Amino acid sequence: MRELSRRFASLPMNRTAASSVLLEVIATTVGDARAAARAGADRLELVTAISEGGLTPSVGLIEAVVAAVPIPVNVIVRPHSRSFVYDADDLRVIERDVRAAVAAGAHGVVFGALDAHGDVDVDALARIAAAADGRALTFHRAFDVARDLNAGFDALLRVPAVTSVLTSGGHPSVLDAVATITRLVRQAAGTTCTVLAGSGLTVDAVGDFVRATGVRAVHFGSGVRPRGEVLAPVDAEQVARVRAALDGAAAHV
Repeated sequence: MRELSRRFASLPMNRTAASSVLLEVIATTVGDARAAARAGADRLELVTAISEGGLTPSVGLIEAVVAAVPIPVNVIVRPHSRSFVYDADDLRVIERDVRAAVAAGAHGVVFGALDAHGDVDVDALARIAAAADGRALTFHRAFDVARDLNAGFDALLRVPAVTSVLTSGGHPSVLDAVATITRLVRQAAGTTCTVLAGSGLTVDAVGDFVRATGVRAVHFGSGVRPRGEVLAPVDAEQVARVRAALDGAAAHV
């Protein structure tokens, strides 16, 4: 524990993931953001309503978090938790929220949409990419409920603006999807899109998971909160332990 504390105190605030595995942490408050950044997170996903899977945060929160941390802040834009199928009114709201998030300093936008058949909604993606004005897009876990993960991933690889796909491999826990994540990582090889593995990752399991799958980016929410409680604040010590596990695993990826 003392060694972890020393490591935590010496962590650089502007760390990059160039030599390790990228660590993205969900933040819902400025305090979450500061704790995650200080303990070694490479990037934040900023959300509200985390217990609903994450909804669009306010402009005030985006501005405050961007001002508080030196690492990239990706902002989810999701107007409701009813479904991932959006009508024309929803899409107009999403476009406005994307433009507002970008103006507030968002590094990237987290978004996902499916059509009525359960396929990736590439038309909606094109509209959101245009509204994002060159910011990178992460396609969120709408991907995991798509009709066909392989076809959906192929579709996303053809959208240049999509630089990450957040996925649990179609399972409630990504730890049960080692084969799927390994396949997606291989499918993404040589492209500009990164598989961002998340949901169900734990401090103790993440190192072996990275070594088994070859994934180069992971996403933590409840896994870096006390007792795994999604509404609890980010625990900086747990983030630091994940960072150490990822740095140790990186040499084997």
